[in-house]
Amino acid sequence: MSMPLIPREELFGNPEKASSQISPDGKFLSWLAPKDGVLNIWLAPLDNLEDASCITKDALRGIRMYMWAKSSDYLLYMQDSAGDENWHIHAVDPKTGEDRDLTDIDGVNAHIMGLSWNEPDSFLVGLNDRDASWHDVYKINIITGDKELVILNEDEYSGFTFDADYNLKLAEKSLDVEGIKIVYKRVGEGWEEFLRIGHEDQLTTHIYRFDKSGESFYMIDSRENDKAALVLVSLADGSQQLLAQSDKADISDLLMNPTTYELEAWAADYLKPEWHVVSDSVKDDIAILDKEFPGEYSITSRTKADDLWIISVSDAQNPGAAWLYQRGSQTLSKLYSARPDLEKQPLLPMHGIVVTARDGLELPGYLTVPGNSDVSADMKPSSPVPMVLLVHGGPWARDHYGFNGTHQWLANRGYAVLSINFRGSTGFGKAFVNAADGEWSGKMHDDLIDTVDWAVEQGIADKDKVAIMGGSYGGYAALAGLTYTPEVFCCGVDIVGPSNLETLLETIPPYWKAFYEQLARRVGDPRTEQGLQQLKDCSPLHKADKITKPLLIGQGANDPRVKQAEADQIVDAMKANNLPVTYIVYPDEGHGWARPENRLSFNAVTEAFLAANLGGQAEPVGNAFEGSSIDIREGKEGIDGLG
Repeated sequence: MSMPLIPREELFGNPEKASSQISPDGKFLSWLAPKDGVLNIWLAPLDNLEDASCITKDALRGIRMYMWAKSSDYLLYMQDSAGDENWHIHAVDPKTGEDRDLTDIDGVNAHIMGLSWNEPDSFLVGLNDRDASWHDVYKINIITGDKELVILNEDEYSGFTFDADYNLKLAEKSLDVEGIKIVYKRVGEGWEEFLRIGHEDQLTTHIYRFDKSGESFYMIDSRENDKAALVLVSLADGSQQLLAQSDKADISDLLMNPTTYELEAWAADYLKPEWHVVSDSVKDDIAILDKEFPGEYSITSRTKADDLWIISVSDAQNPGAAWLYQRGSQTLSKLYSARPDLEKQPLLPMHGIVVTARDGLELPGYLTVPGNSDVSADMKPSSPVPMVLLVHGGPWARDHYGFNGTHQWLANRGYAVLSINFRGSTGFGKAFVNAADGEWSGKMHDDLIDTVDWAVEQGIADKDKVAIMGGSYGGYAALAGLTYTPEVFCCGVDIVGPSNLETLLETIPPYWKAFYEQLARRVGDPRTEQGLQQLKDCSPLHKADKITKPLLIGQGANDPRVKQAEADQIVDAMKANNLPVTYIVYPDEGHGWARPENRLSFNAVTEAFLAANLGGQAEPVGNAFEGSSIDIREGKEGIDGLG
């Protein structure tokens, strides 16, 4: 029995509303919503939400990242050009709608480094206009746009930490030798070494922020543990106080008072986030939220007085809603649903699973099975079904429990969907991360194959109908799947994935220079004969002749991380070997699809591609290309509806 198809538009089009924030003074509510089909910032008085207006005028990519200035007089948002990740920071006056680009310099990657209640009309920003590889730090006055140099980064520091008065207290520098990072503290006009972070801890240890006194700072720290703990470090003598620790996973999230910066709660996320309240000041509030929202919720915005909270609510079968919580009266009122039409659809549960790899490593993951096959409701279909192995990017990232549009889409079409946190994924301790060093196409790929074998043994997946799909590292994994283990997968979907690790490392953005030594140690060092050979051995490009199964490739023309040449190279190799491939390029995208029109068009192609190879249902392509910049360069004839 087939399931009613959930329209792609409801899953991947713009939300009706999203990303709500309350102004620090509590007078206004802001959110993202479409204006003529493009996400913009909307604003309304909190006491009259019907009096809403759109205060930005983006007509191309849509705004995805924004925040209130501490003064409540401006909103700040970030925007790049066609996916190039050269972010500009804009300030919008909510009273007049005046929009000013405060970092109007072509080709510069700007990022906000700090905002403070003590200087509410300014913020700190990193700019790499002087040297593309390193960011100097400036303080920008939001009212006037004036820019004041804070530090000229000629010593090539990779990061800085400031206190609440914008005093520069700490600087970090990654060294070439043995992958060590040194944190220095400011002493007068100079610097002295303060602490060292070894290679094995660099992905699991980082400075979080200073406390209100400016004399101690919070740090997520794995140096003395496998799982990263939360510690408070004294700037005077380096002594540490352990504040929180989990034996299952790294500390993943913190709840801190917005003005005192005191720790109120912390979370660790193994299969699901588990919150632990440590402050009596929020104990009753959290108890109310836990009772009202037993699924997933987060406190996403708070006023300076801390009397009003914005609560974001979602779980695997809830695509998201926003609520206002008034702490004084302990009352909740719903603001909106992000995708109200989708709430009416047959959304499916997500199951947390643990797969044991061949060497005994436990791999946490998430499974969604088609609703019409899960007759026993125990996550196992009544008989094996086609499956999509959905591989996350990074690879130093992770999959999470919660609403996942791709899981819902593919399961609705009749496929089991399995996402696994293979070794190298973050959040599960440093040993788990470091087990992936030098293992691209090796043990990292073995974990994916072991996951497929598990799904087959459990009676979930039809071993002859397993697809592999992913973006970035997940795209690389799809290429590796079809080249290193072509017998396992019946097809693959590669989205902005590298095919040649040599050229990947040669063309990383210049401002990734501080991370280069980490890449070389974890992937392969092209400066050594052994490392260069490792990169060659792990590159799907050099095994393109092994591809025997259908492949779909999607690429953004302006991708600064994985250049279009990565896709071009393997497409050319396949054409030289007379191997069929479908290749799509988006001239107005970068590392993934920001424009909903492009998401919808690529997913329409993907859906037809998977239906042809896995046999599931498919919504017709129809008008899915409308408004998209899709450029189908190869293989149009191989997919129904593209001719």
